[in-house]
Amino acid sequence: MSLTPDTLINKSLELVSPPTTYSQLSSLIHDDNSSAEDISAIINTDPALTTRLLKVVNSPYYGFPSQISTISRAITIIGTSELTQLVLATSVINAFKGIPESLIKMEDFWQHSIACAVTASLIAKQCKLPAAEHFFIAGLLQNIGSLVIYQAVPELAREAITSAQFGQEVLYKAEQRLLGFDHSDVGAALAQNWRLPQPLIEVIKHHHAPSKATQFLAEATVVHLSDVMVTSAGTFGHSGDKHVPPLDPAAWTHLGLDEQQIPTIMRQVTDKIAGLSSAFTST
Repeated sequence: MSLTPDTLINKSLELVSPPTTYSQLSSLIHDDNSSAEDISAIINTDPALTTRLLKVVNSPYYGFPSQISTISRAITIIGTSELTQLVLATSVINAFKGIPESLIKMEDFWQHSIACAVTASLIAKQCKLPAAEHFFIAGLLQNIGSLVIYQAVPELAREAITSAQFGQEVLYKAEQRLLGFDHSDVGAALAQNWRLPQPLIEVIKHHHAPSKATQFLAEATVVHLSDVMVTSAGTFGHSGDKHVPPLDPAAWTHLGLDEQQIPTIMRQVTDKIAGLSSAFTST
């Protein structure tokens, strides 16, 4: 059987379950008869998830002046949409287990991903784009396909990482050479399988080439820039590739972002990311 993104997804799904709590919450949000109490009730059935969510909303990322001790209070403060995005984030972060440290240290992977998430939301706010919480989750999950590759075909993943490292090429180019596709294709296939929102699927698919995005160009461009900026900083872990991905030349033009704003944004990322990784990954 030839390798395709779908064959890798099928192999990975034997070990990784779809984020069922997120699916339940998504259905509730679109139900006019549902309430904040209904959402709280679903989340509270999972004590570990509840603990992680409360740690996240009490982290410096949000900077609330007083402690938030219940899910119902968190919903009141940040809203159902943003809390649902956080449920998806923490569910995915805690779904992938058993990936060899010889391939990637999960601490490095999620530190990079969370830094991209924070950067994407800050860029979105700077550009006055609506629903910044959606940019957070898109930044977080852009490289989720890498974890599927690491889990499903670790030897080929190791070959791609080694080839990229010593061949002075970005990892997704090495993946394309060795697999015929890259982690963007795999991540989009996984998001499709999990029935995640269409904007997320398209952003994951095109985060290295945002100009190819047909419906959600702004979202893809923001996430693309977040990856380039975070990788360039070199202080926020990595997703398996330490080379800075090439910048889509149309990105700055499309968003109208001033390059001189980058240092300010990255200082904010450093301030906001404190404690966020441990909050998301706590048990």
